[in-house]
Amino acid sequence: MDKTLAWLWLAEAVGTAFPAAKELLELYPDPEQLYEGLRLGKEAPPLCLSDAAADKLCDTTPFDYEERYDHCLLSGVEVLTPDDPMYPARLLDLPDLPLVLYATGDITCLNGQRYVGMVGTRRPGAYGRQAAFELSLEMAKQGVVIVSGLADGLDSEGHRAAVQAGVPTVAFLGTAIDKTYPAANGALRQKLQACGGAVCSEYPPGYPAKMKGTFLERNRLIAGMSEALCVAEARTRSGTLNTVGHAHRYARPVFAVPGSIYSPLSEGTNELLRTHRAEPLCSAANVLEVLGIQGHAQPPRPKSTFDAAAVSADAKRIYDCLSQTPQSVEELCTAAGLNVPQTAAALVELEIFGGAEKQQGERYIAK
Repeated sequence: MDKTLAWLWLAEAVGTAFPAAKELLELYPDPEQLYEGLRLGKEAPPLCLSDAAADKLCDTTPFDYEERYDHCLLSGVEVLTPDDPMYPARLLDLPDLPLVLYATGDITCLNGQRYVGMVGTRRPGAYGRQAAFELSLEMAKQGVVIVSGLADGLDSEGHRAAVQAGVPTVAFLGTAIDKTYPAANGALRQKLQACGGAVCSEYPPGYPAKMKGTFLERNRLIAGMSEALCVAEARTRSGTLNTVGHAHRYARPVFAVPGSIYSPLSEGTNELLRTHRAEPLCSAANVLEVLGIQGHAQPPRPKSTFDAAAVSADAKRIYDCLSQTPQSVEELCTAAGLNVPQTAAALVELEIFGGAEKQQGERYIAK
């Protein structure tokens, strides 16, 4: 019997985010031996398991998961288990480590690198987008692997920055490994894998169950994989703060970008700073120093020759919303409070006067 089947059997019985996973593996490091002991009546189900989990161990066999394993092999999905040298070593010490991790992309990036988590709200403002992107880009240029969740908003900015730097980045999903959520990030997933990155999930291909709670469960993996966790922008009631809680539980340092006291989007990050649950994140050097990485001084950006006084009021409003993170016309409409014709006209004006630069996909950055 392939031992991977025994791991699939054990993982399916105990479920994801099992709080006593490490304890279970210390008692039974080889699931194949546990199965044989149960089958022959020489072992009783581990006491750390619930009655439902113990019953499932006794009512199923590793061979019930042959079809799943074959499907993974045929579809290019790696099945990583704690005894596999390719399994992320940073997750091995977690009390609730995954007993099985599914992965696509280049899994060599899951070990031997420096890892920093970048998380935040799924509906950020221009400030949060710029902070997440530029901080991630600077760390990626220093060889740091950005870890996040491939979600809308600031997760995506961290991954995009790594892709722009041409270095690996790691994404943990709260969905089946063969599903990208949101679907619009499918192209970003392809790009990060092309750059040597990896996408991981505890949920197998075709995972049929409801996703209630799965994103909160995956947050612990972002925190656990990271040597430090960065929060770029978050409200006070946010799934991001769930990730922060896991980082504290695992004794990972947390950094938060200070925000305006008038912005609801920064209430969560400012509260983390006020209560000393996070250190201020004002530059990538704050994190690199904790990691013992000596960053190289970056040359100052050339001053823009753009004169805001030379353009219309609408163009000034759009210019104030631009950053080095590419934004679509629709995003700029929302940020500036203008309609599409007004925004389009303002962007043309800014291009003429040197305040904006058009990127691929009808997206714009400040020039």
